[in-house]
Amino acid sequence: MDERIEIISISPENAGKRLDVCLKDLFPDHSRSFFSNLIEQGLVTVNGDIRKDSYKVSEGDQLSVRFPEPKKVETVAQDIPLNILYEDDDVLIVNKPKGMVVHPAPGHEDNTLVNAIMYHCGDSLSGINGEKRPGIVHRIDRDTTGSLIVCKNDKAHNAIAAQIKEHTVNRIYEGIVIGNIKDDDGTIDAPIARSKADRKKMAIDPAGRRAVTHYHVLERFGSYTCCEFKLETGRTHQIRVHMASIGHPILGDPVYGPKKCPFKLEGQTLHAKTIGFIHPSTGQYVEFSAPLPEYFENLLAKLRKTSS
Repeated sequence: MDERIEIISISPENAGKRLDVCLKDLFPDHSRSFFSNLIEQGLVTVNGDIRKDSYKVSEGDQLSVRFPEPKKVETVAQDIPLNILYEDDDVLIVNKPKGMVVHPAPGHEDNTLVNAIMYHCGDSLSGINGEKRPGIVHRIDRDTTGSLIVCKNDKAHNAIAAQIKEHTVNRIYEGIVIGNIKDDDGTIDAPIARSKADRKKMAIDPAGRRAVTHYHVLERFGSYTCCEFKLETGRTHQIRVHMASIGHPILGDPVYGPKKCPFKLEGQTLHAKTIGFIHPSTGQYVEFSAPLPEYFENLLAKLRKTSS
């Protein structure tokens, strides 16, 4: 990635914050110390002036942030156990656990799914997405569990990527939402874009990209509902944003739902259950399902008991 410059106007939500803290909140992929270093180097200006990292920003301040070209960091193979659902010469289907980041990023340089698959596959990974994301054709959130496709060569990568672009990959999730959904079935067709108020979040935005989620109620527990979600599109945080937009955020989601959760959960109760696609070599439709993780099954059992 080449050097880039970002221009930001401070919104009311960020007014009053320290400059370094504000930048960390606006660009969550980077740390506060990263921005302190940029400020010290004179790569950040406020209304055209260089300020200290302790400067308190005001609403309407114009920030200019120059991101230098990042230093190349080698992604290393790590012997991390993988839950493999299927594997052949073209694809690897893994069941990603909760808490595992898919590919390296600032703050998560190792112990990612990419580090694990590099060890498992050796040189047999597609290189289309570069060194930090070999074999990765799509992703799921850190605290979402379930099935994910890894491509072992460029031919497979191109074939699966084309299906994802054409929305023909069958992706079915299971999740628990807060509240009792009125209808047994429904469709949410609402465009999604990065939130203008908080860059760490996505939001419904008429100017965003089209996003469609179909939901079906599997079980009701009074104050909670277990649902199946079928993705027609695959936007960042799509299910989480869509369900929150109709007043039924995913249980345990601290970003789009309540900050406090009545159950001991680490992030949202969302599981990528089934993934189906046309196999790049055989031309046949194949489908794989990841079993619900233990914490999810235990929570369902508890909800059934308390609601009966």
